[in-house]
Amino acid sequence: MTAAFVPTLNDELEQRQRSGAFTLLNQVSSWLLVVSGALVVFAMIVLSQQGWINGLGHLFGARDDTIGRWLLAAKLAVVLFPYLVFCVPGGVVQCDVADAESLSGAGAFADLAQRFDDWSSAYGAFLGGSDAVKMNWFCGGVLLGGFLQMAVPGWALTTEGWRPRFDLKRSEPVRAVARLMGPTVLGSAVYLINMTVSRFVGLSLNDAAVSVLNYAQRLMELPIGVFAVAVSTVVFPLISRYAARGDMDQLGVAYRKGMRLILMVNIPAAVGLALLAEPIIRLVFQNGKFHSADTRLMIPVLIVSALGLPFLAFVNLALRAFYAQKDTSTPVRAAILSFFVNLGLSIALMGPLSIVGLAVAGNVAVVAQAWYLQRKLTRKTPQLALLHLLGGLGKIAIASSVMGLVVAAGWWVASRNLPATRRRCGGRDCFGGGRCIGLWWCAMVFADRRPRRTCCLDRAFQGASEARKGVSSA
Repeated sequence: MTAAFVPTLNDELEQRQRSGAFTLLNQVSSWLLVVSGALVVFAMIVLSQQGWINGLGHLFGARDDTIGRWLLAAKLAVVLFPYLVFCVPGGVVQCDVADAESLSGAGAFADLAQRFDDWSSAYGAFLGGSDAVKMNWFCGGVLLGGFLQMAVPGWALTTEGWRPRFDLKRSEPVRAVARLMGPTVLGSAVYLINMTVSRFVGLSLNDAAVSVLNYAQRLMELPIGVFAVAVSTVVFPLISRYAARGDMDQLGVAYRKGMRLILMVNIPAAVGLALLAEPIIRLVFQNGKFHSADTRLMIPVLIVSALGLPFLAFVNLALRAFYAQKDTSTPVRAAILSFFVNLGLSIALMGPLSIVGLAVAGNVAVVAQAWYLQRKLTRKTPQLALLHLLGGLGKIAIASSVMGLVVAAGWWVASRNLPATRRRCGGRDCFGGGRCIGLWWCAMVFADRRPRRTCCLDRAFQGASEARKGVSSA
């Protein structure tokens, strides 16, 4: 939704200033409220039919415990589905907040509010009680967090002159958002689609394949979510603004700067994740029914998955460069290419390489998507070519290699001198992780000796501020 809304919002800012942006916000939010509200009502009615769900389970021969889990999931879904009414319009409101420099704090608080489910779950666990009581605390936190995600940015925008109004007018900007939304969903979600395909293929291998792939993906989400998505979120409104103004030179500068930041973090992250796969898996997962044999099974899968991390981060921003220019067809073609590469290689490699083959197929699919996107970007807009990044990428590669050698040597020494029982506890693993973070930071500083120019996000915020001032004075 954001990929479709932000470019259209910037067009309105260029043509009609804030009044046009606020009108578009009211219209899009109204339509999203109607659609999400209808979906929520329908889902709540269907899922509240416990007898129908129970009969359907017996019809397909499900066991009683399985039907019980279905009934519990349906009951919780009825409680949680109203979250959709809050988060969908709230995401659009946050896009407007992202374009207002003075409201960045409100946007940050709205993101923080999304984690109320974690806080409420912890508080419920602290109070004790049955599992049902703890789950009620969790559901309450989810709903409260969703409401604040919408309410806080909305309140902040009212201080800038926005007045919420229900408006279902199908204006041309609204139709433009609708036209862009469908293709952007496919272009952005192909990674998740490929992961789903890999899991389905993995079901034919063994019982552990799906779990191992899922756990590896969870570990990959940390550097992607914290760094790649964060940088893309900052850069996307900026390059959309430059695209709306037709300033392709500045668009190219912002794109390369964002890409450099993303790769400067994710290349060392990939090296560290691959080299420390064993202690990370042991520390995070090896407990209860997850045994050392499961750790050994997951290590090569995580190593292979980590090698694709920089390309996945690359795709995250490259897609936004197309969306900023309202080009949705190229990302769709790249998604189709990625899908068929993943499907074909998964079937071909699942036999000889088992679960690792599925991870290899996913990586090759991401590399193919990244290559196709950047090739088309360079042809479409020469200013977005990455030739100027080659020197910086060389420094990042050298620094990451040095960091990798130090980390590998440190883990080799620790694994041979630390008792096995303490290694399983993970105490030294945590200490090693702290040293790796320090080495990682040193690698990033070495990779770019001009920190005041390109090594911090405040330059991206400053660029956004300059763009806003330029529009205001126009």
